[in-house]
Parts: sequence; C-alpha cells; structure tokens
Amino acid sequence: MDGFELTQPRFKGYVLPNAPLQKLAEGFRWTEGPVWFGDRDELLFSDLPNNRVMRWSDSAGLSVYREAGDFENGHARDRQGRMLSCSHRGRRIHRTELDGRITGLVERYQGRRLNSPNDIVCKSDGTIWFSDPPYGIQTDYEGGKQESELPAAVYRFDPRDGSLRVVADDFQGPNGLCFSPDERRLYIVETGLQFATEPLQHVRVFDVADDGSLSGGAVFCTIAPGNADGIRCDEHGNVWSSAGDGVHCIDPGGELVGKILVPATVANLTFGGRNNSRLFLCASQALYAIYVNVRGAPLL
Repeated sequence: MDGFELTQPRFKGYVLPNAPLQKLAEGFRWTEGPVWFGDRDELLFSDLPNNRVMRWSDSAGLSVYREAGDFENGHARDRQGRMLSCSHRGRRIHRTELDGRITGLVERYQGRRLNSPNDIVCKSDGTIWFSDPPYGIQTDYEGGKQESELPAAVYRFDPRDGSLRVVADDFQGPNGLCFSPDERRLYIVETGLQFATEPLQHVRVFDVADDGSLSGGAVFCTIAPGNADGIRCDEHGNVWSSAGDGVHCIDPGGELVGKILVPATVANLTFGGRNNSRLFLCASQALYAIYVNVRGAPLL
C-alpha cells in the first residue's frame, strides 16, 4: 500500500488505498491549529509566522480568514460553535463570537501573565483546557520575545464562573492535547525545552476525574522520527499523532498501529469533512488532507 506503513494488520482497515494524500494548499511559513467547521463546510488553520488565520473549503478554495490575529496557534470550537484560539503575542485565550467579534477569556493566572498558549480543547461540560509553554515568547518568529512570568503548565478554564486552575505542572513544554472519546483520559504532548540539544519528547496520558483533576501521567508513547505535536483521537480511542514522517496511529495501549507517510513534517492535524472521516494535516509550509476509514472521536 503506497503511502502507508502497516505496523499491525488492523491498520489496513483504517486507511483507503484508493484515497490518496492530497496537497490542498501551499506557500505558508508554518501551518498550525486546524479546526473543522462542519456547519460551514470549511477548515480554519493558522499560518503562524505570517500572523494570519486561513480558510479552506472544497467549494471556495483558499482565502484569508483573519489578518494580524496576534499570532494565533491552536484553535478549537466550544459547545456553542464559537472558535477558541491561543494567542502567542497576546498571551491569552480568546473567543471569536458568532458575529465575528473577539472576546478575551483568560490571560493571567494569580496575577501573572500566561506564557504563550499553544493548544486547546473543549470538554463536553464546556470547560476549556489549554497548554501554556513559553515557545511563542522565546523568539520573534511566532509571536515576539517577551519575559516569561509563569512556569509551563496545562490549565483548565471554566467560562461559567471564570475559574482558572493548573491541572498539570510537571512539563517542560506542554503542547498538543486531546481527550479520549469518553473523556476519561487526557493525552498531553511533551515537546521539551525549545533550544535543548536533546529535549524531552513524548506523549503522556492522564486519568480525568469528575471534578476535572488529573492523576497518573505515565508516558503513553514516544514518536520517532521527529516528535509529537498535535494529536487527535478517533472513535475507537486510537491516538493520531503528527510526526517527522507523517502521521502515526497509536492504539489505546500505546502501540504503533501504522503510519500515513507525508513528504513534510506534520505539526498538527484534525478530523473533519464528510462524516468526520477526512484527516486534515498542517504539514510545514503546506496543507494536506486524506480520507480514512475511521471517524474522529464524536463530541459527547
């Protein structure tokens, strides 16, 4: 099967040999943060160093959704269909309202500014979970050099009462996040210190309690070549991770099932399209997509 690498036989049932990898658009500096809007049949994603959010659809192709977006990285949708975004330069989480207005949600913890929120997910109870490494304030390329005021951490924000709390603080560089389909597990990517010679890089898994607290945190898997960045779960609980050679599919036990090979480093990915079974890939300077024979984890 050209374009795929089968580590376990069952991966053959997840991919479609007659559905090739497609390059949808190119010419970006570094693509990040894909989020699917099924009601509009379009994908939004960040061209991060160019400080803009792009829009792509089968019917209209590529266009600019937002210029000068304060260097937005990760995006998600809340339960009302609004876009949640991680701003590097603004050092905050903000929300795009249905009428296009932007509302700031959180930018400080215990009086100190966040670093540069990176990735974000919204749980079925409406709580917003995000990672906050210092990557965006360590260079001028993806946000602008600023002083860090807080250690790297993962946060849980409840927009119902405005509460913000740290749920994990033993990371050097927390990055991608995703919940298992039943939301009883939270996977968090560790990408380590940005300029380290041998950064700590792996995916960890935590148990999620009813009150939103986390326990566990064992290493779930390590991605090679390259490392994990963005991750997503499918309907069966498999974790699909970005990698240096494409996309890796890891089963709930942490075993590699197979790979989709991509001719560029994949930074982030999301399920979308018809039946939530098209995998969109932010891969270096381009946007790719491929239909697979599995659906992304449904919203509860």
